[in-house]
Amino acid sequence: MTPRMTDHFQRIGAAFQGLVTFETELLKGPLEHSLLHLIKLRASQINGCAFCIQIHAADALKNCETHLRLHMLAGWRDSNLFTPRERAALAWTEALTLVAETHAPDGIWEEVCSLFDKDEVAFLTFAIGAINLWNRTQIAFRAMHADALPAERAHAA
Repeated sequence: MTPRMTDHFQRIGAAFQGLVTFETELLKGPLEHSLLHLIKLRASQINGCAFCIQIHAADALKNCETHLRLHMLAGWRDSNLFTPRERAALAWTEALTLVAETHAPDGIWEEVCSLFDKDEVAFLTFAIGAINLWNRTQIAFRAMHADALPAERAHAA
């Protein structure tokens, strides 16, 4: 696959910095970083964004996520490795990533609201929206993922 554009972030100038600032603020929010890694990786899997899958799997491993949970993420519904909060967040991630099909079902919304406070629901929803934006731009420009994990994470492959 040949990248369509490699300087797309430079071309949008300050708007790119706004996206980076947005991501930084999401990390300062009330959600566990481990949960953010899972939703970013799951949305990227659904969208088929190889660039983002590579980055978020590597980041999750760097932040002490287990290999088994990452391998089982696509089958989270059939695995006992995920907490009720993670399961609700993953269901919401899938519903919003596939929003044209799901229309953000009330049942999933109610489950999320039963396990997250209002601030957490807001941060979760915006984090899901953000990763979908990143996925769509990286896919559109055919961004290439790294051929290997960085040296400090190479053992994880």
